[in-house]
Amino acid sequence: MYQEGHYGGALLAYAPVGTVVALAGHAEVAIVGGLICVGLSTLPDCDHRLPLIDHRGPTHTVPFALLVGAGLAALAAVLVDASSAFADLGFVSLAFLVGFVSIGSHLLVDALTPMGVRPFWPLSRRRYSLEVTTAANPVANYGLFGLGIGAVLAGTALVVALG
Repeated sequence: MYQEGHYGGALLAYAPVGTVVALAGHAEVAIVGGLICVGLSTLPDCDHRLPLIDHRGPTHTVPFALLVGAGLAALAAVLVDASSAFADLGFVSLAFLVGFVSIGSHLLVDALTPMGVRPFWPLSRRRYSLEVTTAANPVANYGLFGLGIGAVLAGTALVVALG
């Protein structure tokens, strides 16, 4: 899928997380988490610019998602003061979840295409594909983007209604 589709997939996957965080009284943290999630959602496609790395290879795997989550959690642990309100929220755990959800959403969106993904590489070379649409399909890409925006708006409406 293309950038818009990945942004939409990330918003769709993150919306429930952001809604729960906002309902817990940390709307600013939910917004920052969403921005980071969307910002990282195209990271697996850095393989286009890496020599000797196949597209939809190592950067399109669950281990890579775990690595990005762990990296974001480590960064949060270093940057956040233990006495801050963020630490009370379980900020390091949330950072891990944001990283994992961002990359995981990329894998799920790419699995909609005929090329699919091999999420369990190097343990398995099995390719998973739902073959719903081609990566270049603008209707699918903007449709996913619209669904992601809709999920965020629904979560926001829920927070406003219950908050």
